[in-house]
Amino acid sequence: MHCPFCADTDTRVIDSRLVSDGSQVRRRRECSSCGERFTSYEVAELVMPKLIKQGGTRQPFDEQKLRNGIMRALEKRPVSVEDIEQAITQIKSGLRATGEREIPSQQLGEMVMTALRKLDDVAYVRFASVYRRFKDVQEFKTAIDSLADEPNQK
Repeated sequence: MHCPFCADTDTRVIDSRLVSDGSQVRRRRECSSCGERFTSYEVAELVMPKLIKQGGTRQPFDEQKLRNGIMRALEKRPVSVEDIEQAITQIKSGLRATGEREIPSQQLGEMVMTALRKLDDVAYVRFASVYRRFKDVQEFKTAIDSLADEPNQK
């Protein structure tokens, strides 16, 4: 790894630790040339499946779009950032676990709704109303009634 101070390629690892629930490695490094120390993070690069949209187009998985959709549904709701990040991690793991190179975007939408249902009922109804394109109050009522019919999944 190049030193960010002098650009020399001769750096050595002083210390390594697992961070982010073991999904990253934090390394303290020292440059052999200038003696400066710096931190680097190592993350396994895993290929996410492409999403097949309803119109048949394909697009790469975008974690930021996933995060934005979940955050929009959870806006002003009492859910911790840690719980949100854990849900996003579980969704990504579920996508990778399919073993497929491409999956329908509807499958991702269902995974998001399942995660939101566990996090917050209001966020679930918000997301479902946009995702399923509720057309009237009756569809909202049906979604809310389905929440009441099932035991709390939290």
